[in-house]
Amino acid sequence: MIGAMQQQLDFIAYIQRMLVEGDFSATYKFALLHAIADVCVEQPLLSDQSELVIELPTLADKLITLYWHHAMPFPSEHTGESALLLQNTGAQSKVISVLFECQQNNIRNLRQLKQSSFYKPTFNAAMATLKSGPLWRLQILAKQEECFLYPHTKNTKFITLNAGIASCFRRFYDLVVYLAKNAWLQKIQSIKYNQTLIGPQSQLHDFLFGFDRNALTKAKPVLVELQSNSCFYCQKPMKNDIEVDHFIPFARYANDLGHNFVAAHRTCNNNKRDFLAAQQHRERWQNQNLVTHSQHLTNELSDYFNCDSDKSLSVSDWAYQVAQANSAKLWIAKGSFEEAAGFKYQQPSAGLDLVAEEKPRYDV
Repeated sequence: MIGAMQQQLDFIAYIQRMLVEGDFSATYKFALLHAIADVCVEQPLLSDQSELVIELPTLADKLITLYWHHAMPFPSEHTGESALLLQNTGAQSKVISVLFECQQNNIRNLRQLKQSSFYKPTFNAAMATLKSGPLWRLQILAKQEECFLYPHTKNTKFITLNAGIASCFRRFYDLVVYLAKNAWLQKIQSIKYNQTLIGPQSQLHDFLFGFDRNALTKAKPVLVELQSNSCFYCQKPMKNDIEVDHFIPFARYANDLGHNFVAAHRTCNNNKRDFLAAQQHRERWQNQNLVTHSQHLTNELSDYFNCDSDKSLSVSDWAYQVAQANSAKLWIAKGSFEEAAGFKYQQPSAGLDLVAEEKPRYDV
């Protein structure tokens, strides 16, 4: 236990040093750090000290996903490529240029991109960028290699996170992603060319890292139908106050997964906010979205979102495991909570199972 705690402290200290002592002339390293953190919560671990092999195509695909919105013109009086925010202090980054070209050829979302002839050259550009830049430079601190996260083997197919590192990424995912995004934001704001586009009153964070609210409208009728027009949380009929809720809050895991959506009253959604839902809600979500209607959601939403029920389950397991470790409170209903510490987690080879024990409640 003491060794694990020390490793967690060393991990936080290393991330802090990386952001201070690393050479970040471009934003690719922030994207790579974010991508590694995502993969760690999307894949189950056999133990806290497990190594984790991450294939480079997985990371390249993550880079494409993370940069997709960045390749859109930032709202300003400029148009076309001149309205793209620069991602480094020199010329525009290759990944941005390739993604912008895809969008100019009427590719409107990542699903379309992956089904088009543009995906292979886009993927190749992301892979080339990954190998030539951030992958083997991320861990250069103060001009010295310090391979705390993974060895610099220069392997062309995968990296292997050192023992316990994936567990640290899972434990501190929120913090790592927050630091990566904040540093990414500051880097973009520091580039002189971008300052003429951004202006003093911009919504840059939402533009770069927000979710597509228009896309959520595609999920609404599907969810309303399979929930028989009942609010997922209070189980009462819905009228004209229907909203699509990220069951695992977007603030905690900033990726849209098709199986992570539920339909809810606006008031229930606003009351839940960024809390994790109580165990009773989680069991119903698993039964509804990951079992009974899993294939239906995939069929209906895969054109707009990443639909992978196993990935959704892994992200859910991670979120609730962290909630337990932090003794966080889980949302039941307006003003009512229960302790996440009231659950035991078992970890078979297939992943984490949640077993309910006595659940103390807190009514506010």
